[in-house]
Amino acid sequence: MNVLVYLLPMALGLGLIGLFAFLWSLRSGQYEDLDGAALRILSDEDIAPDQSSRWDRPGRDRQKK
Repeated sequence: MNVLVYLLPMALGLGLIGLFAFLWSLRSGQYEDLDGAALRILSDEDIAPDQSSRWDRPGRDRQKK
């Protein structure tokens, strides 16, 4: 029973930290554009040549011919 003296405040504290983190994310706009990333992956727009090199893995040819 002595363990409850430590575990109960720790559980409440972690729950409050999680609640504050969730409220902060709501206020900072983290959930404003949920569909944007899902639709961005489907777009057919080409990546500019200077930006495509940073996505390449090392050891692979940067330009495919």
